[in-house]
Amino acid sequence: MPSLPLCLASPRLCLAGLATAFGLLSAPVAADCNGRNLFDDMPADRVAAIEAAANAVPFPTGNYWRATRGDEVITLIGTYHFDDPRHLPTLDVITPEITAAATVLVEAGPDEEKQLLDLIARDPSKIMITDGPTLIEQLPPDIWSGLSEALALRGVPGFMAAKFQPWYAIIMLAVPPCAMARMADPKGLDGLVIDTARAAGVPVRGLEPFDTVFSIFDNMTKAEMVAMLQSTLAVEDRVEDYSATLADSYFAGENRLIWEFLRFVTYEMPGYTRDQVDAEYARMEELLMNTRNRGWIPVLTEAAANGPVFAAFGALHLSGEAGVLNLLAAEGYTLTELPL
Repeated sequence: MPSLPLCLASPRLCLAGLATAFGLLSAPVAADCNGRNLFDDMPADRVAAIEAAANAVPFPTGNYWRATRGDEVITLIGTYHFDDPRHLPTLDVITPEITAAATVLVEAGPDEEKQLLDLIARDPSKIMITDGPTLIEQLPPDIWSGLSEALALRGVPGFMAAKFQPWYAIIMLAVPPCAMARMADPKGLDGLVIDTARAAGVPVRGLEPFDTVFSIFDNMTKAEMVAMLQSTLAVEDRVEDYSATLADSYFAGENRLIWEFLRFVTYEMPGYTRDQVDAEYARMEELLMNTRNRGWIPVLTEAAANGPVFAAFGALHLSGEAGVLNLLAAEGYTLTELPL
């Protein structure tokens, strides 16, 4: 399946990329990128099919929600992990809720960020191949050739790219080359929430252990990694368009549409049947989202027992049978969409 978002070759930028991989949203579209929203030229029947697939799951749309159960209140914002000027109106709306919260919960708070940076500094093998065959030896020649060319366009020379762990290379590919210069200090809505909370003296905590990302990718097989690289490289020539399409969908509050759009793209790739694609997407949804969502619920509810909670995490975690909203509903919370 196509890779969604990415990581860059420095520890600070890696944090943003890892967060984006969790959120399954696209890279930023810089001002000098010329991506076009692919829905604009899509036949109406195809758009309708993608929309129908998105709307078949619980809570397919909406970025901003409130969950209540008795006196417990959890306000939730689905985030896009990279810079975009469209975040500023959102921040204006949500700031009163952030500053009034007893606790702010995010995927990775300042403590988790420091722990992750410390781990990478101590053990570079978490993101780089430090022993054994490089990607040149691990990958089929045509895939390595395409990968090295794609990463070179992003400023990563072949000798460095060859040392990337496969998953690290995969998630880098979703950054359009045109956007690389704008990635010096990616903030995104998550970062804005954290900054606002800290300025107001509100405690910020992580929803999960700092090293969760590594256990996720450790559970992926080499064959799955190679397949993801192959399918991602197949859309490399339109990466700016994919980034623009995914970002626009987020800001329209159509988060499940992102997932189903990419599924339909994969249906058309050579060597895949629909059953194979659906099976792969089910596995990726379980691995990247559902398992984590279920782990977040007790963290959210325990915090809510001690005062109002503001929670910010990748928007795609909101929707689905095992999405955070549906899981909270199953715990007896009443869900209300809030305007942005």
